[in-house]
Amino acid sequence: MLTRSLISGQRKYFIRVFSTSNKQYDLTVIGGGPGGYVAAIKAAQLGLKTAIVEKRGSLGGTCLNVGCIPSKALLNSSHKYEDMKENFDTYGVYADNVRFDLGKMMKQKDAAVRSLTRGIEFLMNKNKVDYYKGWGKFADSTTISIDLNNGKTKSIRSKNTIIATGSEPSPFPGGKLSIDENRVISSTGALSLKEVPKKMILVGGGVIGLEMGSVYSRLGTEVVVVEFMDRIMPNFDKEISSTFTNILKRRGFKFMFNTKVVGGSLKKNGAALQIETVDGDKLDDLEADYVLVATGRRPYTEGLGLENIGVTPDVFGRIEVDDKFTTNAPNIYAIGDVIRGPMLAHKAEEEGVCVVENLKGLNGHVNYDAIPGVVYTHPEIATVGKTEEELQEAKVKYSVGKFPFSANSRARTNNEADGFVKVLTEKDTDKLLGVHMIGSNAGELIAEAVIGIEYGATSEDISRSCHAHPTLSEAMKEAMMAAHFKAVHV
Repeated sequence: MLTRSLISGQRKYFIRVFSTSNKQYDLTVIGGGPGGYVAAIKAAQLGLKTAIVEKRGSLGGTCLNVGCIPSKALLNSSHKYEDMKENFDTYGVYADNVRFDLGKMMKQKDAAVRSLTRGIEFLMNKNKVDYYKGWGKFADSTTISIDLNNGKTKSIRSKNTIIATGSEPSPFPGGKLSIDENRVISSTGALSLKEVPKKMILVGGGVIGLEMGSVYSRLGTEVVVVEFMDRIMPNFDKEISSTFTNILKRRGFKFMFNTKVVGGSLKKNGAALQIETVDGDKLDDLEADYVLVATGRRPYTEGLGLENIGVTPDVFGRIEVDDKFTTNAPNIYAIGDVIRGPMLAHKAEEEGVCVVENLKGLNGHVNYDAIPGVVYTHPEIATVGKTEEELQEAKVKYSVGKFPFSANSRARTNNEADGFVKVLTEKDTDKLLGVHMIGSNAGELIAEAVIGIEYGATSEDISRSCHAHPTLSEAMKEAMMAAHFKAVHV
């Protein structure tokens, strides 16, 4: 609808012109998670008329609403409780009757989520992105039909569309037991428990399970990890995985490796799992009041009308794209969890920005060797680039530099000396290939290594950069020194 004002003397005449055509956009983003909303904002900033469609009713996707952000809030709260209970006397600080209130922890988590989702909606308004709350699906390659949350239906037209619908928890292995978010829960259910479990079984020893297991372990839960592989976090550096396993064992975690779930049943106040070794040897049943299924996530691509645009997901539900994130439909793009690669919020953000920049003729790119991964337990784990196992498999000649946090003055002062920094470089050129660390604040420290890999730095480049003393970052400097010569403080 257009409104024009025609002025004749003192009288104003308003002519309202109604268009019968659907609203037209340069770009529409289906999915309001980190990849989607960042792409929408970037597109608007670059002058594209932009819309975003999100069914949840709040922006931020899984990450902000029921994933990264709420889990970090609970990790922070539970760590403060554990630190006060277990370690404060070491610092000469004494507190009697230390206790926690799970309800207040949950409220603080929810408040953080609310403030951030509202902040993203503010950014949509600020950047003049049209926000449709509802389910978007393709009628054809340029028409999106939206089932609005208010029960109405709307169609919009878009020259280009980005699919950024994210992922959902994978179902219980083999379909043996349904996730009811009551006794058999996903990570979503684990974020809203009304009680602290006496015992929790984690099916899967990946990042999600270990983070949520850490929350409840700190609050008194007995945690048992059932893992099909021979170690936790099998995609991480093996030395990191081994060190972290030992730390978690000291904190009460129990592990059953090379073990698979073959059946399950609900009990009056819990659930039971039938398990056996990967070789088929039957083991005693496991029972707990809660079972957390953390076997990964799968792309969320059903119900998008992909068949109407000739896009067919692969056997894993992923959408195939080229190096510009274009599907086989030329004006349709896909990013984030619905395509190949690690399911990380920041990966999706980089891909969304890349698509938008390329639409504007800019040189958008994503360097997958410089995408960090972080596990927000305590100590934290952070990684970027190639692991030692990957280099061995590729027959790359490499050098290793290591430095323990036990030799870092700030870590010792803070009484947080677990872990180490491990640096991998190309043997002949000293070029940085990978950095892996476990230690306090590793998630923040990894940024230096990301920049180094992105710009092709050598270990000597970084080791010759002055690092403030005393800081945890000096462990990075020393590990870099060790990669091409020798560390000083060990």
